[in-house]
Amino acid sequence: MHVLGKNQTVWGVLASWRLLHPIRRTFLCRLTRSNQHPDHAALLSRVPIYIVTHASQLPKDFLVPSPRRQLVIGFDCEGVDLCRNGSLCIMQLAFPDAIYLVDAIQGGEKLMKACKPALESSYITKVIHDCKRDSEALYFQFGIKLHNVVDSQIAYSLIEDQQGRRRSPDDYISFVGLLADPRYCGISYLEKKEVRILLKQDPKFWTYRPLTELMVRAAADDVRFLPYIYYKMMEELNDYSLWKLAVRGALYCRCFCVNDNEYADWPTLPNIPENLMVNGKVPENEILSVLEIPQGKMGCVIGKKGASILSIKQSCKAEILIGGAKGPSDKVFIIGPVKEVRKAEAILRGRI
Repeated sequence: MHVLGKNQTVWGVLASWRLLHPIRRTFLCRLTRSNQHPDHAALLSRVPIYIVTHASQLPKDFLVPSPRRQLVIGFDCEGVDLCRNGSLCIMQLAFPDAIYLVDAIQGGEKLMKACKPALESSYITKVIHDCKRDSEALYFQFGIKLHNVVDSQIAYSLIEDQQGRRRSPDDYISFVGLLADPRYCGISYLEKKEVRILLKQDPKFWTYRPLTELMVRAAADDVRFLPYIYYKMMEELNDYSLWKLAVRGALYCRCFCVNDNEYADWPTLPNIPENLMVNGKVPENEILSVLEIPQGKMGCVIGKKGASILSIKQSCKAEILIGGAKGPSDKVFIIGPVKEVRKAEAILRGRI
């Protein structure tokens, strides 16, 4: 198994694959180039894809994390109504030389528990786009506390902030939008729309076995580009943004995993690096606050067509998240600098 060097791109490693014994045949991703990326040939290469039903089919470096063999992998989950009450069906892992589709239905809890050390390890960086619901499903369904993630949605927003581009409070880049950005991939992910239509027609899409070619291809395409995007983003983020990325990734992982112990069983948040403490000035810590909303008052928080919650978001430099249909339906989650979080709390309490 290849381990990425500091300045080594994942797609450079792809050129020197060591083909493993396939569990399933290889598929070509059906993505099309928009503004062609310089590495488009590597991006559209065939990669071996393995369907995993037993832990022995996974790389040892993944199953037994080590500080001597630190890894960066693409990560995602698919399922039915993916959240605490849904069903996680597939977990995708993109390595430099292969993609593994961990079948949580066929492999069951035993297989997922074997992945727990890696998913909770600080030696394996999990690159994911919007980690909140995936983390919630892993925590409540398998007792896994997802740790050491790089959330490409958060990273994209931090890069936009660095470059002085203004965005509205709810302007989060979609995964399709991220792939289409010529700074990263410049690829049109047309098949994603097809899968979304199928999911609307049949929400149990990811439960069917054996996996169809479309299911395998769609699952793999959701992670195959994430390590490449990770290295491109790392080149753009400054030290302050890198710290915020680590902290916000940790806070996003735990936000919907709220329980009675107030996250006491989760890893500590990343400390502020010494190089950010200049002339006695220390960046403000970022926190997560969970605000309980009395029964029947959530409508006052959200307002007509979301106008109330939007105005609060515009007033505070903090992320304000609502569980919505997937829940929790009686809580508001606020993430950001301490002062901005407290400001948002005060405004929200005034509305209820």
